[in-house]
Amino acid sequence: MTNDISIKKIVEGIEPLDEKWMVKARERTAQLVMPTRALGRLHDISERLCGIQKTLKPKIDRKAVLVMAGDHGVVEEGVSAYPQEVTGAMVQTFLAGGAGINAISRHIGSDVQVIDMGIIPDLDTDSGDGGHGLLKRKVSHGTANLAREPAMTHEMADKAILTGFQLATDLFRKGVEILGTGDMGIGNTTPSAAIGAVITGKTPEQMVGRGTGIDDNSLINKREVVTRGIQVNNPDPRDGLDVLSKVGGFEIGGIAGCVLAGAFHSRPVVIDGFISTAGALIAHTLCPLVTEYIFAGHRSEEAGHGVMLKYLGLEPILDLGMRLGEGTGGALAMSVMEGAIRVFNEVLTFEEAGVTDKD
Repeated sequence: MTNDISIKKIVEGIEPLDEKWMVKARERTAQLVMPTRALGRLHDISERLCGIQKTLKPKIDRKAVLVMAGDHGVVEEGVSAYPQEVTGAMVQTFLAGGAGINAISRHIGSDVQVIDMGIIPDLDTDSGDGGHGLLKRKVSHGTANLAREPAMTHEMADKAILTGFQLATDLFRKGVEILGTGDMGIGNTTPSAAIGAVITGKTPEQMVGRGTGIDDNSLINKREVVTRGIQVNNPDPRDGLDVLSKVGGFEIGGIAGCVLAGAFHSRPVVIDGFISTAGALIAHTLCPLVTEYIFAGHRSEEAGHGVMLKYLGLEPILDLGMRLGEGTGGALAMSVMEGAIRVFNEVLTFEEAGVTDKD
């Protein structure tokens, strides 16, 4: 059904959460044998999962993280502390099972799927020992330099989003109950900052951070590059596809598609840090309802991430000073979400515990 679906049809198929399930979930929470909402936001998490899954027995046993990889022409402007070749090298590390996201995914029992959305090299699809194969969905061999021209065509942006949508859809059809979004792409905090500045209306000074750890002079240059990219391309903040095509990245488009897929199929999506949230901003511009299905895994150390989350109305589950990307913060947050579900499903009510008077 979804192989030839359009973004317009996806957006038309997204509905708000079923409020009656949220009400039922809150009623059960109120009866748990503990002081009223004593576990704070854990109750909010479990109740929203009930609303998404339309059940009072929520579960997220089947987990997956999609790590979207893409290269960026803007790297030639000196915005990263690392050379562009590191993107391909890190993809190989994912495939070998040796990156941060692999370790955390093993900890939480999640699958990891790595996607070539548009890296420059053509890598072998075979995995290393203990790793996973690479799915090639290359839109192009890296984006154009957004500081001088549009990062991609509108057709490429559309393809990137629909590719992410289809990848997530395939996982949901295979029984995945919760999806995490991850990224890899040297230079990708620059397009993410540009997207954030355009959509939230904040300045590059407020949005641009140190990314891979650039020095003060490079930070000034990076802000100037983002400013120039926005001026040269003049993206329309009301049109997510236009913003993505002019100042975005292929992996960011793929993440936007994953977010849309979660909302379309009524599945929770846990976004990671700065780059994943840029993808969520694109999806939100296309359909504001998507935030009802998104959980913010963590607050990144990157300068503008908190601004992005506030704009989307999302409160991060974790705040651990993380800034790796890859999907690590989102994956780790799934463990907290599992704890929230266990409380909801396993803690007795006052009646079940034989406590007749809550007060």
